[in-house]
Amino acid sequence: MSVPDPYGAQIQDARAGHGDPLARSIPTHVTLLPPTEVPAEVLPKIEEHLAAVAAAHRPFRMLLRGAGTFRPVSPVVFVRVEEGAQECRLLEADVRSGPLARELAFPYHPHVTVAHGLPDDVLDQAHEQARGFRAAFEVPGFGLSRFDADEVWRPWRSYSFA
Repeated sequence: MSVPDPYGAQIQDARAGHGDPLARSIPTHVTLLPPTEVPAEVLPKIEEHLAAVAAAHRPFRMLLRGAGTFRPVSPVVFVRVEEGAQECRLLEADVRSGPLARELAFPYHPHVTVAHGLPDDVLDQAHEQARGFRAAFEVPGFGLSRFDADEVWRPWRSYSFA
């Protein structure tokens, strides 16, 4: 789910400011399904599945506030989803079913990445700076993104909630 501007741009700018090389190639978002390679012939079935998932959910309010980290398990600093986390969990479970059913490497935890794979001192700084972040907005739906040949993630399809 995309984080709308100006909040998405603020987080992306912060990520770039920390030297994260992925900052400009990944739009600011809350992941519902980790990157999943699928054969092109399965896409129509996936699009049908995602449309049905969206139709079964309603818009909700999201509040992003404060910072967290997955360290020492993973070198990630993130902004916490304080309000809307339960809706994200329900949505994630529905998305990760049917043609998109798969096991996850880690339990699902809705968040917005601020820094990833950087030295510990930079992650510490990113964590400290993200503590004061706050953004509230309505979530009207979610999107499907694709990873292009230039290694940039781009929105491909949008799915509005009922």
